[in-house]
Amino acid sequence: MSDTEARVVRVVPNGPLMVQGPVRIEMADGQVVESDRFMVAVCTCRRSKDYPLCDTSHRCRPGRTPATSTQRSA
Repeated sequence: MSDTEARVVRVVPNGPLMVQGPVRIEMADGQVVESDRFMVAVCTCRRSKDYPLCDTSHRCRPGRTPATSTQRSA
């Protein structure tokens, strides 16, 4: 990709920003995160353990319910 071509950034509803790579992300604290992948998922929910890169923490986990005080009969 040349410098004259526009980067493609796709917004995923309730998900990350998909950025055409490679990318260099400069954080507010001066830290630099680089990825040479052809497409990079940038976290927008801040739940990722690999922030600023997405680790799919934003996804709802099927079959999981919030803790409730239900009792089972024996």
